[in-house]
Amino acid sequence: MVDNGWKPIGAFLLAGIVLLASGAARAQAAPDGADDTIRLIIRADDIGSCHTANVACIQTYREGIVQSVEIMMPAPWCNEAIKMLRENPGLDVGVHLTLTSEWDHYKWGPLTEAPSLVDAQGHFYPTTSQRADFPPHTGFLQADPNLAEVEKELRAQIELARARIPQVSHLSAHMGTPTGTPALRRLVAGLAEEYGLPIETPGVRPVRGFYDRRSRGLDHEAALLAALEELGPGTWLFLEHPGLDTAEMRAIGHRGYEDVAADRAGVTRAFTSDKVKRLIARRGIRLISYAEWLRESKRPGSPADHTGP
Repeated sequence: MVDNGWKPIGAFLLAGIVLLASGAARAQAAPDGADDTIRLIIRADDIGSCHTANVACIQTYREGIVQSVEIMMPAPWCNEAIKMLRENPGLDVGVHLTLTSEWDHYKWGPLTEAPSLVDAQGHFYPTTSQRADFPPHTGFLQADPNLAEVEKELRAQIELARARIPQVSHLSAHMGTPTGTPALRRLVAGLAEEYGLPIETPGVRPVRGFYDRRSRGLDHEAALLAALEELGPGTWLFLEHPGLDTAEMRAIGHRGYEDVAADRAGVTRAFTSDKVKRLIARRGIRLISYAEWLRESKRPGSPADHTGP
């Protein structure tokens, strides 16, 4: 996720939700040169963030096409998410390293004692870098975070996830914050190597599909269908943030992204759509998880810039 939270307006794009894959993608050879198979990782981000997100993430796995899910260990509904993930051992899990708390009226903070990582109320900062349309002193990077405290916090998140969730296979970066500078990238790279949990996915290309749906007159389902029609051979990643149109999620938002519930309910509809499932079957698209991709590609952890929010 980018600093505006999730909703694209103006220059601020919904992180990880990206343009429709170009028609030229069909003609591209598989990045790993293996075969002509179209492999697709469908990733659901932010389980643990709230009850509604937990329910939607599990629904899009059980009833839909989601193969991997990213858990936010410091977030308030993490314990329920852990229970749900243990009840669904086939769902691949990534530790969504979290150093920001983006919503206006709904906050969380670190697992560790980390004074340089929090605001005056003890919460993570809402943005990775200071935004002109946000109040002053709300950017994580401008707060001069102590790298030792960052490392301690990220270690705590990784170790708690590994202790409580058997199927953890990888890392990812919430809003890109944990990999937001060269020094942070080196830190996360070291943790990924140490714990054997890669954060980079070499050879995996992002599917671009949702953020321009309004300008194109497409809803979430139509945008996903269009993107899937254009995929060529290789391994692709489509990530989004499932939700439902509940009172809880309607109360969540921030400046520039007030329709969180309606937007994320659309994601859930697309990820559980029968039309989408039929298209995947017709095109012979193989749905895989990060864990499967890592096993098949036999790639060691080689972290660098994250592929999604």
